[in-house]
Amino acid sequence: QVQLVESGGGLVQAGGSLRLSCAASGRAFNYYPMGWFRQAPGKEREFVAAISGSGSSTDYADSVKGRFTISRDNAVSLQMNSLKPEDTAVYYCAAASMEFGSLRYRAGDYSYWGQGTQVTVSS
Repeated sequence: QVQLVESGGGLVQAGGSLRLSCAASGRAFNYYPMGWFRQAPGKEREFVAAISGSGSSTDYADSVKGRFTISRDNAVSLQMNSLKPEDTAVYYCAAASMEFGSLRYRAGDYSYWGQGTQVTVSS
């Protein structure tokens, strides 16, 4: 059974940092396009960051550009700096279904999802 498990969420003050990690079991996702999404209460799930299958390309939502960094080695991580209260949400990692693909921006482009980890930024 394929599983993605996020970790690293928590409560942080505005201006602080958190690092989220996404580990996979049941399958190695080393060369699969992966992404991070988030969903705040009462809002739709939104794209945050993506990394290509090779790891050579990354992209970000405008709202997090310059503050968040997605990377991959044995797991996919999301380094979040200069956090703002509006970053408060449940964060999900996701993996596409095919290796060596390009960046994915839509939730429908991903086949595997983690259970989410809560990030709360206090003002």
